[in-house]
Amino acid sequence: MTRPGSYLRSPIGLGRTAAALLGLVIAADLFAVYADLALYDVTGDLMDGASGTAVTRRLDDANSLNTVAGGVQAGSLVMCVIVYLCWFVRVRANAGVFDPSTQSMKPGWAVGGWFVPFVNLWYPRRITRDIWDASSPAGARRSYLLVNAWWTLWIVSLLADRVGSAQSGDADTVDGTHAGAYAMMISDALDIAAAALAIALVLRLTRMQHAKALAGPGVPVGV
Repeated sequence: MTRPGSYLRSPIGLGRTAAALLGLVIAADLFAVYADLALYDVTGDLMDGASGTAVTRRLDDANSLNTVAGGVQAGSLVMCVIVYLCWFVRVRANAGVFDPSTQSMKPGWAVGGWFVPFVNLWYPRRITRDIWDASSPAGARRSYLLVNAWWTLWIVSLLADRVGSAQSGDADTVDGTHAGAYAMMISDALDIAAAALAIALVLRLTRMQHAKALAGPGVPVGV
């Protein structure tokens, strides 16, 4: 039963913007992979015995490139997180209008669930599944393959980032820097894959909610 005062609001604008910013995150990660590869190559040459001003200059350029790439990644991620959370709150609110009985978490967890330690390892996935259930067409067979694949890659990419960042931060030797650059390449590649699945999830859920709003009679719609 829909609560008094509850109504649907279109997720299309926020969904498209979130997808576009996830694409920006992918572009930033690709740039970071390029920077990681430059550092990996030059440190590999140093490990093989290369020396001289040319290789020193390449090392300085690679370090500078990684610094720039890190800033680009941070900026794109902040913008994406803000819009993504706005979209997530919107589709969670709509799900509560479609079918409140499927929502096992209170609305506040749509934001809080991402930031509370330990809880953030499973609450966002659970909320996403609840939104998926409420947004699915009546009687349709439900598959959580996309949700599960996205969440698995997201968790794996977070763990890889922790490992890569730790190795890079402790890299006081050429060997350590070489290993750190390789770890960060893996981390950035996993983040690209997770962001690509996040785009698919955002667009799919947005389409599902739009279609259900158009098809479902008797549901109040706002602007």
